[in-house]
Amino acid sequence: MNDSMTNLSSITKNNKALFLAYDQGLEHGPSDFDDTNIDPSYVLKLGESGFFTGVILQKGTAKQYYKKDQNKTPLIVKLNGKTTLQSGEPYAPQLCSVAEAMDLGASAVGYTIYIGSTFQEQMMKEFGDIENESRKQNLPTILWMYPRGKKVEGKEQSKEISTYSARIGLELGADLLKMHYPDEEGAFPEMVKAAGKTGILISGGSKESDEELYALAEKSMHEGAFGWAVGRNIWQSENPLKRAEKLAKIIFNASS
Repeated sequence: MNDSMTNLSSITKNNKALFLAYDQGLEHGPSDFDDTNIDPSYVLKLGESGFFTGVILQKGTAKQYYKKDQNKTPLIVKLNGKTTLQSGEPYAPQLCSVAEAMDLGASAVGYTIYIGSTFQEQMMKEFGDIENESRKQNLPTILWMYPRGKKVEGKEQSKEISTYSARIGLELGADLLKMHYPDEEGAFPEMVKAAGKTGILISGGSKESDEELYALAEKSMHEGAFGWAVGRNIWQSENPLKRAEKLAKIIFNASS
């Protein structure tokens, strides 16, 4: 899908992607974890299963646990973040530079923009600088496009806001977008059209049953998704590798 100068081959397979996300600890704290998955080593071992084309970490976890000379699954470093211990309009400041991410062994970088927040322009400016530096290094950029804030309250996953957000991602120069599947039927194909040559990854955040997860994966890939970025639906699962294998089959065998 993406034929820009940035090379996505290091984080894709069959021009599709399946990322294991484990950057939630900064924003959610320990609430998502149990005695097993609170250990990054456990999740990184899942990431090395061969089913994933990338693992997403914040810089501190990457620094302490990801070994670029040992880990085979490509590293994606999340460059910004926030905690839940704040009030008001959402803003996630940049916490890691492109250079730091590359030193950690990153094959790509990620950044969140909260579309609809009063701080969205500040985040857009930060991402502009990141995209410029990443392009010089031929490092893919993945933009988390999450509508939040007063301007979009109650419409975060509507067709209107979701499609607009997808277009903003294209206009800002991202190589891939990580977005929630919209609430309205028929909205996702419009998002894909709006994003153009910028691929959309489905954010697999909310806990779902096997049937729900696989059905949405099949539907989204049929509708033109570039792939999935999934965390809790894998490492909170009683059968994480079974889920990973099934998702991989759906995603990498899909023809959109």
